[in-house]
Amino acid sequence: MAVLEQWLRDKVSRRPRIGENESYSLAKTPSQVYGLLVSKVTGFVALPLPLLSFLAIPFVGGSSTTFNLLVFYLTWTALTVSHDPLTIELGGTLLVRLVCFVLPALATLAFDCGLPKFSNGIKARGSQQSPLNLGRAKLLEVVVVAIFNVSLAVAMQAGCEYVATEVLHVRSLLRITAAVPLPWTIAKDIIKGLLVRGTLRYVIHRYLLHASPSWLRMWHLRWQHSVRQPFSLVAAYDHPIDHLLGQWLPAFLPACIFRFHVLEWHLLLVIVSLEELFVYSGYAVLPSGIVLPGMARRIEAHFDSVNSNDQRVGNYGHLGVLDFICGSACKGEANVRDDIRSEAAQHSLQQRVDDAVQSALTGMQGQQQRSFRSKTDRPDVDGPTKDAHATVATAGQERTAGDDEEVAADETHETADEGQEGPALQRELRRGDRRKARKA
Repeated sequence: MAVLEQWLRDKVSRRPRIGENESYSLAKTPSQVYGLLVSKVTGFVALPLPLLSFLAIPFVGGSSTTFNLLVFYLTWTALTVSHDPLTIELGGTLLVRLVCFVLPALATLAFDCGLPKFSNGIKARGSQQSPLNLGRAKLLEVVVVAIFNVSLAVAMQAGCEYVATEVLHVRSLLRITAAVPLPWTIAKDIIKGLLVRGTLRYVIHRYLLHASPSWLRMWHLRWQHSVRQPFSLVAAYDHPIDHLLGQWLPAFLPACIFRFHVLEWHLLLVIVSLEELFVYSGYAVLPSGIVLPGMARRIEAHFDSVNSNDQRVGNYGHLGVLDFICGSACKGEANVRDDIRSEAAQHSLQQRVDDAVQSALTGMQGQQQRSFRSKTDRPDVDGPTKDAHATVATAGQERTAGDDEEVAADETHETADEGQEGPALQRELRRGDRRKARKA
């Protein structure tokens, strides 16, 4: 603790060294205070610029993706050069938690309290999940403790980084470099982080916060499970030690084990923050159609199993896979397999698959029939050929008939000529016979 106090003291006030004429101390005049505040605010505002430029890439239609990626890379490079690595890591972590969890959770709480009738209409259990049932004092306690736990988690991350770099003199827990990881590397690391986080959270939540008779279990039951129906801020409402063990450590430890790039850690934290925001919200309308509603139902069943004083408490994980494998799901509660089946039945997935298969088979049969007809009939080639052959045959038959007619006409003319020349020839023969007879 003394080391941390000394580090904070050094950050606030810097003593002059030998050979230096300038000294840096706390601001005393109003102008110095104003200048210090402006510099700190501008430095903090510059932190999310790379992330915002990266998220704005799909929405910018006037320029190419390559140009947007180039702008993001240049902004990130300038940020890493102009800011301290610890400032980038902690500033980005605090920004993600504020934007993706704290502010939306406070907004949903204000919506539930400001428009209770409309809010109860979209709640999964109606007015039973209204935060107004807790009372004003309890509700204020939940808000204060949740914000404190989020701040405590960021402070713990800062303490771990300081111990690693300044006390143990080893490299930082996270990589903070100007080189940005490839998209495939980012996706692979985030999947590994989610798997390790889910496993750690299941083990800690089941065996440390519920199964073992210890102070951790008592704190967890008295703090978080004092709220019978969860809403978004309840995800961070717990005893500070239980919150660090059950929520912060499962998310931060895999980032340290695999030594994530700071951008990968921020993206993982975005997913974790949005998961906590939606799963504990109690709303029946959620962005996802399969995953998030099932996770929300399991959280509600977990709270019901604790509040019912049942000896068998279940649903320690969010996704439900480990509960299904280890047999720790709540009695009568649908598991992850049932969620997928019910979602498929709700959207008539089996009927759509059958229709798609039948349509594909019908299309294949029709294609085969058309192919067979094209081979037998050949309408594109054989049709004109057959017409040409028929025309030639008809012309040949016509020529043959014409020749036959001409031959018949010639024969008729010859017969007629023979009929005309026959008597004359006979008369000439008779005359010749008579002359011969006279001479004789």
